[in-house]
Amino acid sequence: MAIHQLREGNPCKLRRNLAAAVLLSFVSVTLPSTALAARGRHPVSVSVSPTSSTVQVGNTQQFTASVQNTSNTRVTWQVNGGAGSASVGTISASGLYTAPTAVPKPATVTITAVSQASPGQSASAQVTITATSSTPPPPTGAAFYVSPSGSDSNSGTISLPWKTIQHAANSVQPGDTVYVRAGVYNESVNIAVSGTAASPIAFQNYPGETAVVDGTGLTPTSSDVQGLFNIVDKSYVTIQGFEIRNFQTSSSSSTPAGIWVTGSGSHVQILNNVVHNIVTTSEANGNAFGIAVYGSEAPTSIDSITISGNQVYSLKTGNSETVNVDGNVTNFTISNNIIHDNDNIGIDAIGFEGVAPNAAYDYARNGEISGNTIYNISAINNPGEGNQNDADAIYVDGGSQIVIERNRVYGSDIGIEVASEHAGHVGSYVTVRDNLVYQNLTVGITIGGYSASVGGTDHCTIVNNTLFENDTQNTGSGELQIQYAATNNVFENNILYANAQNLFVNDYTTASASPAALDYNLYFSEAGESSGQWTWNGQSYTGLANFQKASGHDSHTKFADPQFVSLTTPDLHIDSSSPAVGAGTNLGASVVGTMDFAGNPRVQGTSIDVGAYE
Repeated sequence: MAIHQLREGNPCKLRRNLAAAVLLSFVSVTLPSTALAARGRHPVSVSVSPTSSTVQVGNTQQFTASVQNTSNTRVTWQVNGGAGSASVGTISASGLYTAPTAVPKPATVTITAVSQASPGQSASAQVTITATSSTPPPPTGAAFYVSPSGSDSNSGTISLPWKTIQHAANSVQPGDTVYVRAGVYNESVNIAVSGTAASPIAFQNYPGETAVVDGTGLTPTSSDVQGLFNIVDKSYVTIQGFEIRNFQTSSSSSTPAGIWVTGSGSHVQILNNVVHNIVTTSEANGNAFGIAVYGSEAPTSIDSITISGNQVYSLKTGNSETVNVDGNVTNFTISNNIIHDNDNIGIDAIGFEGVAPNAAYDYARNGEISGNTIYNISAINNPGEGNQNDADAIYVDGGSQIVIERNRVYGSDIGIEVASEHAGHVGSYVTVRDNLVYQNLTVGITIGGYSASVGGTDHCTIVNNTLFENDTQNTGSGELQIQYAATNNVFENNILYANAQNLFVNDYTTASASPAALDYNLYFSEAGESSGQWTWNGQSYTGLANFQKASGHDSHTKFADPQFVSLTTPDLHIDSSSPAVGAGTNLGASVVGTMDFAGNPRVQGTSIDVGAYE
């Protein structure tokens, strides 16, 4: 029986499963190492993804490493063979590379992952650093400093620092930068002034030091959302490099957040922060957020907001999400974040919740969700979600004109979903491409509304993704699920490698005669083609040929082993002899993009491969 649910909550929403639900217990998605090793093929010692990347000065790129044939899969990251520096950039223990603020000479640096188990084994990636006209100019104003040993009656210099970040926020002017020294700051900070395009304002950790904003003992207001950083109707503000933690409530009428952005404004940047342990213990009816952006005015939006390079984990958010953009939010970027071990949706782009006062503007749009790593997102222990496996890693709920690309999504209830929870509205013109979606608990990718009484999915394109052994709970949802009110969608150039359930496509409703056009995909399961299962317009078919004949779709599709490099990690690169090589259809750069998951050119020569890697 399929899971037909998926839902979030207040303040502005509370999702409830309107269809029959299967209540499932959480199980591990990790297969025994001996069994996995037996299934492996052409194992390699260390691999890095992406293998090449272009990063603008001051920006970040998340790298991931895979290590095979050892129980110790940890790596040591290096930049140009060392720990990195201000001139060539730095890399964290989790693989997050931060480019220098100026283009180095030469402009290419090498990122290396060295196996801690076998230091002689390593893999590298090349990063090209570029300048950009959109990079904020260097500070034009003063530099101020905050330290736990300071005093707010001081002048704010490095030798006479202020004591509180709030005093700095009340004191700075456009162009100023506030450097926060190491220590713990027990305060909720309200940003009091905007910067300008020529003179932005920045609040950041002092280089090399850990500045912690800690909410322990603070009581969030019951009148609105309250963050440890609050940006209301402000523009050209950057919050960078903080650890933001321990903001909690037991009241369902209070909503704590790590970072809260609302009203209108533009060019706010949330960069390279670590946000954790933001909690509501009243999860049945309460809410909390990690990083939340609510465009609550109209027609003026929150425009050009960037959420990049952050790590957000160990949240209990009740009816709400980990990271979101909701309402009148335009031209947003959510990129290169690591989001994990939270009990509701990882990333959500939301519309039609009544956040903006004018319905014509009340939806997130023209955005990008890219390069994120999202795992262990599950609502099974969240009473706000009915203790069900219904939390998405990435969800577009009523958003439009959004690109979801080059994300790694695994071990979550639902991999990627595009739909709308409101009747008369749809998630529309969303492109989902070049993502790795594997070993999620109920389904890999799902489109269409979760019941006939809500909205759906229209004109969305899902291309060049790799889906591997999703629906580990064997719910009957499979790799691709199609629900209600799905129209004019495209599903092409994808690899679907099913688990022992052998279920590839689950279009269990009769709501739309042709909810999506399917073709040029590659299907495989170890049980073989004769055991493959497809459900189309509520009818089940065994075997690819029977599905093709009944549906009229997938005429250019193959059933064949994609020849992944390794099933153990997994490493979902394909061998050069894979039947996925050159088997896709080139829908044009505006659809398939310019880079594959690893950052390599998406089209090489005249053909395009199937799956996330070229």
